[in-house]
Amino acid sequence: MKFAIQSRGDAVSNELKDTAMRYLRSFDLAYDEQHPDIVLSIGGDGTLLHAFHKYRSSSSQVAFVGLHTGHLGFYADWKPHEIEKLVISIAKEEFKFIEYPLLEVTVDYQSSEDPATYLALNESTVKSPDVTLVMDVFLNEMHFETFRGDGLCMSTPSGSTAYNKALGGAIVHPSLEAIQLSEIASINNRVFRTVGSPLVLPKHHTCTLKPVKAVDFMVTVDHLQLLHKDVSSISYRVAEEKVRFARFRPFPFWKRVHDSFIDAGSED
Repeated sequence: MKFAIQSRGDAVSNELKDTAMRYLRSFDLAYDEQHPDIVLSIGGDGTLLHAFHKYRSSSSQVAFVGLHTGHLGFYADWKPHEIEKLVISIAKEEFKFIEYPLLEVTVDYQSSEDPATYLALNESTVKSPDVTLVMDVFLNEMHFETFRGDGLCMSTPSGSTAYNKALGGAIVHPSLEAIQLSEIASINNRVFRTVGSPLVLPKHHTCTLKPVKAVDFMVTVDHLQLLHKDVSSISYRVAEEKVRFARFRPFPFWKRVHDSFIDAGSED
């Protein structure tokens, strides 16, 4: 088995990276940063997001496992004092694979330029760089509403606990193949109206945003911030690809929600 390690870069994470590297090599596992079978992320959920995008093109062949060096994460469930146990479990391949849905983002341009396509593990947002965002929202090619406000956020189920939750979106179990559209400070008055509620869309549905006037937009894909010019549309759907995690022990989603938002002290 070939492995790679992604560290947050702080002293504690780097020390654990060195320890894991030494242990895994002692079990005759090969370090291969280009084509790993398993990627150990040491840090937090942000570190795992970086690891996912680093290996996005081979996400169907790579499995991720997270060790957190801060607060309990939704993707990182191992603790620093468990490093030896984790390494032994990796070496003995004492794990099974679980898969989570991903979000596919497609940006089309007014020119003949080829569309840009991205995969998001958590979410994608759309905002206007200078003015209020005004977008026509289409659901399965049907005009649903004209949105006016600060922006829109489309999240995956596993990303529903991140920015989406802060926007008042629902927490969605990652076993459901769906995406969720949430508003960012929409304008609602006697003239302009939006639905005012998050929308959960199933796998076979598509959401397309079309500019009303401005054509330049700031689009985020997880931690990536991308300025797109001359945009004709931005489309979202549940991706055909999925992200794979190596699961060594039960890691119940609702317990993670409880421990993260209701009883944060319970992780120890």
